[in-house]
Amino acid sequence: MDYKEIINKIKPELEKVVNFFEKEITKIRTGRATPALVEDILVDVFGQKMPIKQLGAISAPEPRQLVIQPWDNSYVEPIERAILQSDFGASPIVDKDVIRINLPLLTEEYRKNLLKLLSEKEEESRKVVRKWREEAWGDVQEEERNGNIREDDKFKAKEDLQDMIDGFIKKIEELGEKKRKEISE
Repeated sequence: MDYKEIINKIKPELEKVVNFFEKEITKIRTGRATPALVEDILVDVFGQKMPIKQLGAISAPEPRQLVIQPWDNSYVEPIERAILQSDFGASPIVDKDVIRINLPLLTEEYRKNLLKLLSEKEEESRKVVRKWREEAWGDVQEEERNGNIREDDKFKAKEDLQDMIDGFIKKIEELGEKKRKEISE
């Protein structure tokens, strides 16, 4: 096996890590309302758990307000209950057949907690990227020991692998920095 094949084999996995991190940080609340904040909250309807995004339309008509328009009026109460039971940090208000959520201003303490949570998620993502690097490097060394890769190519592989890993870590850091600015606004 060529060392480039080993490196390219982990690239989709690294892209998944970055995409997962990006999706996870959209759930972290900032000063602005976005449907991503509540869309994945699970609601118990008809004996099964379903995310809010499958039960109604979610919009942000104002910078600090979310409106959930359930497809069916029977979903209003279960959605309200699910939001109250989640760690969302804002109370829903039922207005006939819609649910409104007014987001309070972020306190300094809450911002610090959000920044801490963001840092934890960022570090978890970097750890997973490093794990993939170690796995690929181990495969390269194994192939070199078996005589399938020359020693020169092994060192070239290490360099190429590190360049690719640095690129993915940089993407994670850029996403984290962008979210930090949103939280601090």
